[in-house]
Parts: sequence; structure tokens; C-alpha cells
Amino acid sequence: MTQGETGEFEGRGGRVFWRAWVPGDRVRGVVTLVHGVGEHSGRYEHVGKRLADNGFAVYALDHIGHGRSGGRRANIDSVDGAADNVATLLDLASERHPGVPRFVLGHSMGSLITLHLATRAPLDVAGIALSGPPLDIPAGNALQRALAPALSRWAPNLPVLQLDSSMISRDPEVVRAYDTDPLVFHGKLPARTGAEILRAAATVSARLDRLTVPTLVQHGTADALAAPSSADLIEQRAGAKDLTVIRYPDFYHEIFNEPERDAVLGDLVGWLEKHLTTR
Repeated sequence: MTQGETGEFEGRGGRVFWRAWVPGDRVRGVVTLVHGVGEHSGRYEHVGKRLADNGFAVYALDHIGHGRSGGRRANIDSVDGAADNVATLLDLASERHPGVPRFVLGHSMGSLITLHLATRAPLDVAGIALSGPPLDIPAGNALQRALAPALSRWAPNLPVLQLDSSMISRDPEVVRAYDTDPLVFHGKLPARTGAEILRAAATVSARLDRLTVPTLVQHGTADALAAPSSADLIEQRAGAKDLTVIRYPDFYHEIFNEPERDAVLGDLVGWLEKHLTTR
């Protein structure tokens, strides 16, 4: 049976909370799960249990400013710091389960953080999996984008962008649960977080040729929060020879929370199992 665990560590930006879903039997691989903006790791319990049922120990953190971690609410502080915290959790998971292949799985902003981590320096993993990566960001006009760095510096907690929760999933129960979840941030995202996402998207897009680890991209074609063209950018520019891109017609942003989630998770599990090679 799957065993649930929680813990904390002192990370960049403050105290970082993490949770894990660990198989009761032999661990075949380790997956570090990286959530999106405004949400928290607890929303991925069904993902963690599904992967654990297939032999993967899943470790998921709450970013700074999110969930049960420290920091000002919804203020990510910095994408670079968030990537450092993911790397810390990845190493922690590896220490607990030595000698097995390790992976990073990111959703939305978590995909962006994962890409940042994988392209800033060589990353010792068997592969990364990305859900709804936001590289091509339609939000904000030219003036707002120009002002973003200044607002991030001088008014980092200024509310600037409201996400439309109705666009996360075609399943109304998922939207209802999201809207009533006390650990989800429901206000406008702060300027620092918005600016960090824009900056990281530009940085990562310019260095996708450095993405050389095996990569899976899963994206809904009706994603209104992270443009589906982001998957096209990765497909066109990534340096990885082992690259799989799966597009789901008419799916919204949270593909792991769509009515067809079982099939989507099946695609993820299948890809992970094919990459269970010795590190």
C-alpha cells in the first residue's frame, strides 16, 4: 500500500513543506513533482498515488508563498530559488531511495521551473515530464510587460493578475474543489510572481537547445492559461534527441484533472516506465 509522508526543509526564500507518496513494495524510481502557480502539492494526491501504485516514490513540495510553505502568499520570490528548492527535494528523495532512476514532473509554472532547472546546468535525471508548460504567455499587454520588472522590484506584492478558475478543467467538480480549497490562492497574483514567470519564460525559450535530457510534454489543445504553442516551441527548439510531445484535443489546462485523467496518467506512467534505465 502507498505510504504518505510529510516533512520540511529550510530552502531558498524560507521554510519549504513537502509531502510524499511512497510504494509499500520496491521503489523502481523517484519522481519530484512541481506544482503550478497559486496552488499546492496536495492537489496532486491522485497523481502521487497513481505513480506510487506503479512503483514510483513521489515527492512534491509547496513553493515559497504557496500551500503550507513560508513566504508571502502567492509570491514565488524567484524562479531560480524555486528551482534550487526542487533540486534540494530531488536530492532528498534520492538519499531516501538510492540507486534508482529519478525524474522531475512539473505542471504549468512548475513545468517552467523544471525547464529552468534542466537548462541552467546539466541535470542528473533519467528524464523530465512537463504538463502545460507556459513558454508562450499571452497574458498582459505591452505596457504591463514593460512595467513588470519595476513592479516586481518596488511593489512585489501588488496584485496584478487574476486567473480564471473555470479554465483549469472541463470537470465542474474539479473547479468547485479548486474554488473552495483554502490552500489555493484565490486573489490576483502578485507582481513579483508575474514578472518572474515572464522572465523565466523568455530565458528558458532562448536556451531550449540546452534541454538534452529525455523529455515528455503533455498539453491540452484548448488550454487558455498556458498557450498550446508552448509545446510547439519545445518541439522545434529542444536539444533533446529523446522528445515526446502528446497533445490532447479540446483538453483544458489541468490535463491530470480532466474527465479523461486516467488515460493521461496512463501516458505518463508508460513514458516513465520506458525510461527506467540505470543512472
